[in-house]
Amino acid sequence: MDGKQLRNSILQWAIQGKLVPQDPNDEPASVLLERIREKKARLVKEKKIKRDKNESIIYRGDDNSYYEKILATGEVKCIDDEIPFDLPNTWCWVRLDNVITLLSGRDLEPSQYNNLEKGIPYMTGASNFLNDELIVNRWTLFPTTISHKGELLITCKGTIGTMAFNVIGDIHIARQIMSISSNYINLNYLKLYLEVYVSELEKVARSIIPGISRNDILKAVFPVPPLNEQARIVEFINCISPSISLFGKKQYELMKLNENIKPTLKKSILQKAIQGQLVAQCETDEPASHLLEKIKSEKQKLVKDGKLKKSALEESVIFKGDDNKYYENVEGQMLEVECDMQFPQSWQLCRLSFICQLTDGIKMKGNHICLDAKYLRGKSTGVQLGEGKFVQHGDNIILVDGENSGEVFTVPVDGYMGSTFKQLWVSETMNLHYVLYVIRFYKDMLRNSKKGAAIPHLNKQLFYNIIVGIPPIKEQARIVERVKISFNELKD
Repeated sequence: MDGKQLRNSILQWAIQGKLVPQDPNDEPASVLLERIREKKARLVKEKKIKRDKNESIIYRGDDNSYYEKILATGEVKCIDDEIPFDLPNTWCWVRLDNVITLLSGRDLEPSQYNNLEKGIPYMTGASNFLNDELIVNRWTLFPTTISHKGELLITCKGTIGTMAFNVIGDIHIARQIMSISSNYINLNYLKLYLEVYVSELEKVARSIIPGISRNDILKAVFPVPPLNEQARIVEFINCISPSISLFGKKQYELMKLNENIKPTLKKSILQKAIQGQLVAQCETDEPASHLLEKIKSEKQKLVKDGKLKKSALEESVIFKGDDNKYYENVEGQMLEVECDMQFPQSWQLCRLSFICQLTDGIKMKGNHICLDAKYLRGKSTGVQLGEGKFVQHGDNIILVDGENSGEVFTVPVDGYMGSTFKQLWVSETMNLHYVLYVIRFYKDMLRNSKKGAAIPHLNKQLFYNIIVGIPPIKEQARIVERVKISFNELKD
């Protein structure tokens, strides 16, 4: 349960009469509603207001069902399907239009408002509401639908149900806003009720731009407590609101922690793995230096066979000096290199380009499936292409365009790479899974350091320049096994 859900639950108790105790000394809501009807009748007789043809009384019959009687016609109908819950004996149900006045807003032409603080404030919609307060950024000299100080404003178009009290004074409201006033009930209590009812308002929201009509509010059945109890409910909610907000904040922090804890732990495991801290080194393992020689021979053969470009033979020697800093021999010059990791003495260091290359695949014609990201994630059945850059089942390809740049897939079937992929060659001398763990560890860095504007593009040079620790091949296998076990332990 988050903060909003907790507040809604508490408000639900409030409008059902379960939050604060009833006081037998309180005047019952039925007496309040009768007094309202008498006052309205007197004002009609004095011709100060028009008779409300829809004024009604909601009551519970001897059969325990709820009925509504239209006073002007005497018509009675059962409304059990509209009554969501039972109320305490001192409470009553009423249609909201019996106890409130609702003003709908009206839009102004651009020529009728300004940002020079001339006239009265002009509120256009939800953008004028922030944390139960109003933000003024437009004014008008031509007001027509005016909300007065103390009235409750509610958004009714687009973002619906956002509320705030008018504490400013006279303001013009646009059609995205309604203003509620009442001489009979506590508007602060009504606001609490509407917070619960807003979910119902969203259900009846209509059209492409969600909205609620006047009748959605005016014809809502409203639970009326005694006036004194209305005040006690509002006071209680105001008292506990800071605690609800704090709970919501802490719950959100806990949710984010739970969301991030497993990815964070996995990142930590990978970091220990590629720094030689996850498994012990073994003196009987074949030295990693022998491994580098094998990789060099492998690449020379592939270049000779035309499977790799000659640039793949470029290499550099990275080593740790007596001063505990890392250096690289570049064309005979010893240059200090930045590396924020420490590696075991038995490991060798190289650039990622020494063990990995990005290639375009083999151009081919013929009917094959397109290996795009959706297909590889199992979210589409794929489409057939007549030509493209061919890769085979078991090859590795890496996303180089888009928000998920750096993600590696193993090709499930022969096909053509999607346009956002490159083929990822990994030295067969290395343990493939170990190398993929290295790339996975750096995936966030690659994603956040992309080239390109409209379509982000993987920074190939950054990819190639990553410094990689090379363990003996047997240690690579032990690392891979340990990572797999650790990851399995983190599964739900």
